[in-house]
Parts: sequence; structure tokens; C-alpha cells
Amino acid sequence: MLMRGVLKGPRALLFDIDGTLADTDALHIEAFNAVFGPFGHDFDRPRAARELLGRSNLSIGAEFLPDEPPEQRAAIMARKEEVFRSLAAGKVQPLPGLMALLAHAEAAAIPVVAVTNAPRANAEMILHGLGITDRFRAVIIGDELPHGKPHPLPYLEGLRAAGAAPEDAVAFEDSRAGITAATAAGIATIGMRTNLGHDDLIAAGAVLTAAAFDEPDVLALVASRLGGAA
Repeated sequence: MLMRGVLKGPRALLFDIDGTLADTDALHIEAFNAVFGPFGHDFDRPRAARELLGRSNLSIGAEFLPDEPPEQRAAIMARKEEVFRSLAAGKVQPLPGLMALLAHAEAAAIPVVAVTNAPRANAEMILHGLGITDRFRAVIIGDELPHGKPHPLPYLEGLRAAGAAPEDAVAFEDSRAGITAATAAGIATIGMRTNLGHDDLIAAGAVLTAAAFDEPDVLALVASRLGGAA
């Protein structure tokens, strides 16, 4: 059994979406290269992991399109997201162990919240594609707040939506910006090794790393933080 007796008061699991629920980052990189190529930018996976993934579109546009007016930057970023959604349609697969973890959270009445810098259209497409939209109490979008990741505000909003304290929550992230945001909100964060390696994720602040949600260390941390036994 995955977990038993987990719920003891308000608890929460908080998940990033891209690169965490599903390994969509290769598709994002393909979309970035298609749209940013004419501006002289080309990203392989290591460079994208360092410079793009997990950041807000606003900050990406400001850094990589500095000569474009804000309105044009926004239009270019919107085009990138359209390309991504076209590439990702029908291709989204969950990371191993995700569905079982979500099912047990639901059975234990543990609130689950998504916290992402992705546009809402992307977030909704991925959740729908995975068939898990109804598993999430809320979807927090960084670009809809005064500050996105790496600021802690998106995760603080996620905790508020779940009705949970940070010491009673676990976050799952795959990027430096996301881990920085979650840990700054006081949440123990598991780094998913879809793009960054163990050392990079730990250096960013993750308490442990994993390639799947059903690894023993993941289940043990979730059980300990949420008051149950694995």
C-alpha cells in the first residue's frame, strides 16, 4: 500500500506542471527554438534547463528579446505557447507513479494544488490531457499574480488555496526557479530529475530528488510531512 492514515488536519501536495507532472520540456524547447530562432537564439536541453525552464514568460521575454517593445515580446511569447500546445496535443504522458500518488491523496482527502509559471491555457491542456483536472483543488498561475516564481508568492497562494501550513505540505518541482519559490515559502520540496541532475536540484534547495513519484524516499517524505506511514 502506498500510504495509510495520512490525513491529520489540513495537509497539501503542491505540484509544478511542466517537467513535473509530465516531461513536456523537450516540446517547450522545440517551440522556443522555432519561435526564437529568427532572433538568434538556439537552445539545447542543458542550456534550456539553465536559462529558460521554470521562468515566467515575462522574464524570458525581457532577457532574450531586449530590443523588442513589451507588446511585441508578449506577442512572440504567445506564439511560442501556441506552438507548444500544437506540439503537445495528444502527447502528454504522466511521470511514473503520479497517478497512484494522486489517487491516494484523493482517498485521504489531501488537497492537491498545481503551481506553475505556465500560461493557464497550457496548464489546463496538460491537466486535461493527463485526465487529472478534477484532482486539483486549484491551479495557481504565476503570471496572474504580482510575482511569479522564483518569488514565493505562487506557493503561498497554493498553500492558502489548500488551507495548509508550509510545514504540513510537500512540493514537487523540476527547475531552479520553482524550487527557490517553494522553499522560500517554507515547503519541503522534492526535485524531479527530468532536466536537472541530483546535485543541481539539491543545490537549488530540494530536500531530495527522484525520477518517479513512487520511489521509497518520496513516499517516506510525503508520509512524514502529512502525518501518516508509508
